[in-house]
Amino acid sequence: MKVAVIQMVSGSDVSVNLAQAQALLELAARQGAELAVLPEYFCLMGQRDADKLAIGEAYGSGPLQQFLADSARSLGLWLVGGTLPLISPTASEAAPPVTARVSNSSLVFSPQGACVARYDKIHLFRFDNGQERYDESLVLTAGSQPVTFDLPSKDGHIWRIGLSVCYDLRFPELYRAYASAGAHLMLVPSAFIYTTGQEHWEVLLRARAIENLSFVAAAAQGGLHDNQRRTWGHAMLVDPWGKLLAQQAQEAGVVLADFDFDALIACRSRLPALQHRVL
Repeated sequence: MKVAVIQMVSGSDVSVNLAQAQALLELAARQGAELAVLPEYFCLMGQRDADKLAIGEAYGSGPLQQFLADSARSLGLWLVGGTLPLISPTASEAAPPVTARVSNSSLVFSPQGACVARYDKIHLFRFDNGQERYDESLVLTAGSQPVTFDLPSKDGHIWRIGLSVCYDLRFPELYRAYASAGAHLMLVPSAFIYTTGQEHWEVLLRARAIENLSFVAAAAQGGLHDNQRRTWGHAMLVDPWGKLLAQQAQEAGVVLADFDFDALIACRSRLPALQHRVL
């Protein structure tokens, strides 16, 4: 199965971001991708964290979800919409804007344009080194459930795919749960900050692949955004042995690789570590 992870440098203009995403998805489709993954916050990297509240959509309707459905259908792709803000059930009850929340949600669309899975980011990023400060809990509500979906591939296999987002990468128990559920591939659409990305991004992705004998596909934001936030980028595709198959360091682009289901099964047969778990 040919998989594409998209790297973007999204800004504060939603229409510009969608145009960039569309062009990159078209490129991925022309290059033969069957599954394409957009990065976290593909639709908006605002001037303030609260900007995402203004574009929050009810699950099942809205221009961002329509864009994803239409793109999947027109390009014949399985499409994972990075993340977009979905209005939480309590948002309408929150009177002051500062108390409003959205979920940071990853939606999966089939080539027919149907939404087949939704994952709400479970772990919310917080970081403060005295110069950079982030706290996603100020505007986001955390998810609570791991989510997988099954993709019947043109290669004749049914791929079970686990969903995660960015900061989730630091919590290996989520990915072990996916391995226990039979996942073959784990997706990590992200917007890793430059500071932590340069130290931890690649080693964490490769570790999640190695310890779960699984393919990992990580879309990314990569560059200097118009809000002056710098993201690490390095969108990459990793095989179950931890080998880096393809990556792009910075700026917008499409990263592709062929994922071999039979090679995954052979890898798990040679080293049956998943069968040797005790705890």
